[in-house]
Amino acid sequence: MILHYLIPALLAALLLYAVLIYNGLVQLKNGVAKAWSNIDVLLKQRHDELPKLVEACKAYMQFERDTLEGVMRARAGSQAAREKGDVQGVSAAENALRAGVGRIAATVEAYPQLKANQQMTNLLSRITALESEISDRREFYNEYVANNNCRIEQFPDLIVARLCGFREKVSLQFSAEDTQDVDLRALFRT
Repeated sequence: MILHYLIPALLAALLLYAVLIYNGLVQLKNGVAKAWSNIDVLLKQRHDELPKLVEACKAYMQFERDTLEGVMRARAGSQAAREKGDVQGVSAAENALRAGVGRIAATVEAYPQLKANQQMTNLLSRITALESEISDRREFYNEYVANNNCRIEQFPDLIVARLCGFREKVSLQFSAEDTQDVDLRALFRT
């Protein structure tokens, strides 16, 4: 008689446990999406500032046209990758974009009249602030990705994850050069 009540109770407990696992995985999946959305907003804001920076620089930096055009190409590549949801494509394009912005900042240092330009100073400050926010959000996003990827590989969560189609996410990585200081001398060598 006890077995008659024990089996349904055990099945109910297993079902409840599976529901709790599923809800936890859904929460992680949505956390990854939210964290990516935060990064996407900041990338868009920075991408909106870059054409203004390029225009402000053009009058002073005729010989740096390649740098300006490279920044705009990288910006377009990053925007296209963002629209596709291609995290690895965003990483690659952002690496090129960061390098170009670094070259612009180094060039600004070489031109006192450009450095004194208030619009230029404001734009560079805004872009630098956005870079810092992107870095913070990238850390938050990558933490969610790591938690998601870990959970879908752990037993018994992996059973629910596989049955319900939860997939591994890709972390947002920038190149090692982006974590180092800019070598101003190397940027001015010809």
